[in-house]
Amino acid sequence: MAHVWLEAEAFDSLGGWVVDAQSMDQMGSAYVMAHGMGIPVADATTVCTIPAAGTWTVWVRTRDWTAAWGRGVPAGRFQLLVNGQALPEVLGTNGPAWGWQKAGSLGLPQGEIRLAFHDLTGFNGRCDALYFTTDGDTPPADDPELVEFRRQKAAIAVEDDPVEYDLVVAGGGMAGICAAIAAMRTGSRVALIQDRPVLGGCNSSEVRVGLGGFAHAEPYPNLGNVVTEISPVFGGSGTYEAECYEDARKAAVFRSQPANTYRLALNERVIAVEPDPVDPQRIAAVVTRHTRTGAERRYRARLFADCTGDAVLARQMGAATMYGREARAAFGESLAPEKANTQVMGMSVLWYARKAPQPTTFPDIDWGIPFSEETVYHIRGGDWEWETGQARDQAEEAEYIRDYGMMAVYANWSYLKNHARRRNEWSHDRLAWVSPIGGKRESYRVFGDHVLTQVDIEDHIDYPDATGTTTWSLDLHFPDPENEAKFAEPFRSCAYHRGIVKAYPVPYRCLYARDVTNLFLGGRHLSASHAAFSCVRVMRTLGTLGEVIGLAATVCREENCLPRAVYETHFAKLKALMEKGVPTRVYHAYGCDTAESYHFKELGFIGIGPGKENAAPLDPALTERIRVLGMKHKFRHPSFGEEMME
Repeated sequence: MAHVWLEAEAFDSLGGWVVDAQSMDQMGSAYVMAHGMGIPVADATTVCTIPAAGTWTVWVRTRDWTAAWGRGVPAGRFQLLVNGQALPEVLGTNGPAWGWQKAGSLGLPQGEIRLAFHDLTGFNGRCDALYFTTDGDTPPADDPELVEFRRQKAAIAVEDDPVEYDLVVAGGGMAGICAAIAAMRTGSRVALIQDRPVLGGCNSSEVRVGLGGFAHAEPYPNLGNVVTEISPVFGGSGTYEAECYEDARKAAVFRSQPANTYRLALNERVIAVEPDPVDPQRIAAVVTRHTRTGAERRYRARLFADCTGDAVLARQMGAATMYGREARAAFGESLAPEKANTQVMGMSVLWYARKAPQPTTFPDIDWGIPFSEETVYHIRGGDWEWETGQARDQAEEAEYIRDYGMMAVYANWSYLKNHARRRNEWSHDRLAWVSPIGGKRESYRVFGDHVLTQVDIEDHIDYPDATGTTTWSLDLHFPDPENEAKFAEPFRSCAYHRGIVKAYPVPYRCLYARDVTNLFLGGRHLSASHAAFSCVRVMRTLGTLGEVIGLAATVCREENCLPRAVYETHFAKLKALMEKGVPTRVYHAYGCDTAESYHFKELGFIGIGPGKENAAPLDPALTERIRVLGMKHKFRHPSFGEEMME
């Protein structure tokens, strides 16, 4: 028997297909998706080697993502082309669950062949992997057999990163970025792991949620330097173009640092957490898988920060977590329900339309929600309120939740363009952008030594370990009652704001896990009740708290201690760092800093003045030139003593 295994996300060129890593924990792998918003995308292509001539059967791991709702023709249909010829089976039609679909059998010579995924619809056809075999066997359908089969066929081995880091941060959203930069700029060696090709999380061009909250608030007004530095100038929610979110700017902040102080690991996702063999409540290392190549890498560190959004590290370590709404009696919160339940704030799929110079068309789909004049939304975009999954598990059901929100966009738009009485008003509108990634608002929260509550915030209870400050109101999202009444599963939300809450500093004890000794908690799974989380969850606040984590990691490094000991013994040191704030870099040509200095680049002169003691010596002619300039501009410089006047 001969075989060939190919991961779809490892194709040489993705064409118009995009990599989806949001469900890797459930899938065991990333996959590719034809996200064309109703227009077929360019082929994804690759070259592979057939080890022996013969008749080969080709299996494709795929699914019909719209089969979950049992309506119409499968939306995500595509073909596999071999040397330009389509195999007979139309793929993406094999039911709602991921499984192996036979694309066809054909004779192949030994040597290289060209493969392509050919999209037929533009509606999110998807593929995980290909398996070529000469005896017709199929790979295992489900985990855990599939995981081991995949590793064997792809010859995956774990490579050890040679560095032992002071801090490994998992998750490159605003909290993770700020934690990494704060630790790095205060002397810690840091690795930041992000499972996307860009940084920013929900504030990236891939999701496009605007930043909420304010930085530089009392009692530590210098906290917020980093989140301010990386915040895009525009980049509000929903309707801004991709460049307004300044993805490259967020990464550039890292690249301005000395290369030996950090590792920025993009397109890597944590797939395993390894406890210390001596102390099982302590993390020794994490293992990542590259979302394109499948390569695995082990990162060791003294400290870890879980900023994954779904508490991936904490949950794999068995940390105690919270999910949904706690009962009112649990923390004495008036905003909590009488009985606990698993309802959370949902995931948003943001989208918008743009005017076109000529009339446009959109497919008349039959697989989406069957809208009518009474239920259609006469709109040209969806912001935070296009939200779903409140009754589902945001970590384990992320693909379904995103798909449902996306399907509702397509179905509503199709009705507007093809059936609505007012469709002429939309004749020149085109669907310009739909996020291929769900923007999560709430998931698993992790118990720290203190759980932030509504009572803490509204009664403004003072704690000795105050850190970064919440500046947002208590802002709870619920399924929109009108939408919920019309549809079997809601896809729009409403928000309840509890007035204007006085700014409240979050206790440090909310920022580390109570039962994983070297784990900080950043982002949306910090230690807070559901009600309190509604206030602290916005991204400028989470970024500021990320800075606190980074500073605390440096205290741990300098004092050779763990996060809890910062509260118990070394909080004064953390307080001093918070008062000072994270150092910010001065970005200026030729290496200018905040000291006064002169530059004469054409003469190779570095500069003089404070901090320039190692500058090249001045010859008399250059000294005189500087004096003349100083006199001309009535400029006083400490290097020349008295003020120079004309």
